[in-house]
Amino acid sequence: MLKSKVDVDKAANVLKLLGDRTRLTMVAILKQRECCVCEFLEVFDMSQPSISQHLRKLKDLGLVKEERRGQWIYYSLNSQSDLYGLIENILEHVPVQTEKIKQIEKSNPTFRCGC
Repeated sequence: MLKSKVDVDKAANVLKLLGDRTRLTMVAILKQRECCVCEFLEVFDMSQPSISQHLRKLKDLGLVKEERRGQWIYYSLNSQSDLYGLIENILEHVPVQTEKIKQIEKSNPTFRCGC
C-alpha cells in the first residue's frame, strides 16, 4: 500500500508531540483501543487535567478524535487524518502496550467513574 507524504512542518509537529513519552504511550494505547481520561489515570502517574492537556494537544493536531457518550468523552486514533500513515510507521517501532491495557482492564475504572 502506498502511503501519502506529509508536509515537513506537519511531520515535525507530529514528531515533536510524540517526542513526549506520555503522548507516545497514549497514542500506542489508542492504536489498540479507545480510552476515556479515567482509564489513562490508571497507567499514568499524573492528574486528570494533565492527561486532558496531553489529549488536547494530540486532538488539536488531528491525531486523535473524541466521541461524547453522555457526560464522558472517549478518545481514539483518527484514522482519517492525513498524518495517520506517519503515526502507524512510528508505532511499528514502539512496543505494543499490552501490559498497560491489562492494567486498565483489571482495575476497570469505567465501572467506578460511570463511563
